[in-house]
Amino acid sequence: MRKLTIILILISSASNSFGQIDENSDEKRVLSTIDSTKTPELVLIQEFIVNSPIDSVWNAYTTKKGWESWAVPLAEVDLKVGGYIKTNYNKAGKIGDSTTIVTHIINYAPKTLITLQAEITDNFPEFMKKEAKDFYNIIYFNEIEKGKTSVKSYGIGYKNNPKYLSLLKYFIPANEKLLMNLILYLEADTKTKKE
Repeated sequence: MRKLTIILILISSASNSFGQIDENSDEKRVLSTIDSTKTPELVLIQEFIVNSPIDSVWNAYTTKKGWESWAVPLAEVDLKVGGYIKTNYNKAGKIGDSTTIVTHIINYAPKTLITLQAEITDNFPEFMKKEAKDFYNIIYFNEIEKGKTSVKSYGIGYKNNPKYLSLLKYFIPANEKLLMNLILYLEADTKTKKE
């Protein structure tokens, strides 16, 4: 199941809200919402603001070094339309082995948005395999002021039924934890550069 975490984060306002609280703060850093207004489909919206310049945030999502700094021990990125992001949670593995997760880059506008579609493999639940063509993730990046960036991810293709709702209950907190890793990495990097 852990392998799906990165995919569901890449595949991501109404009835259900969830939030991640930073242990050092009372504020919610990652806000997750499930928009069920498009029934029978659900849209998973996950958003956060990070105290980091847009260049650093963009690089965290679109470079090998970025992915390996906050998400996975192994990554390979070919940033182009028709390119890919390949990741592997197994540090003893290698890119291309059976535990590699492949996410295709459908399109992008530099430092503005990226649209992704994950390959659905044998590790996914059967009900997702039948609907593999439906899953997309659109991620928007916006520098709201110098050194502060907003990220908003739309996971599209989830169905409004008990199987998907159960899956989302498991993955939303896992995705929020992973996004907190990103926030902590970016803000630590920003703090180091200022010192």
